[in-house]
Amino acid sequence: MDKSEILKLQAHLRRSFGAPTLKVLPSSKAADAADVQFGERRIGSIVVDDEDGDRSFSFEMKIPVERPVLQDYLRRLFENDQLTIASRLKKTDSVELNHGPDFLGVISADDPKGKTYTLQMAILDFDLEDL
Repeated sequence: MDKSEILKLQAHLRRSFGAPTLKVLPSSKAADAADVQFGERRIGSIVVDDEDGDRSFSFEMKIPVERPVLQDYLRRLFENDQLTIASRLKKTDSVELNHGPDFLGVISADDPKGKTYTLQMAILDFDLEDL
């Protein structure tokens, strides 16, 4: 992951979450990964996915709360009341995360009791073209 991709990913995530201070930094562990920070706290990671010949990225963030407070937790974390959780048809172990009308990703339960969750967000190469 080069510096220009990191800057584009940072701009994309800032816009997606409405969080202008969110940072994307090169990972010290792998050249094809980056760390995502909000304030001084590491909140997730981004890895490159080149498997299909198209360059894309996967953002993953662990969410340490239960389903009833998921939306409130994300709104407080990113200071953005436009983040919403929506049920998925025929799926009970996951929900969608949206910013206003825009779909951001899927939040899945990490365990059957739904004590913690993981946000997975695909970032395609064309998402970064105009940044």
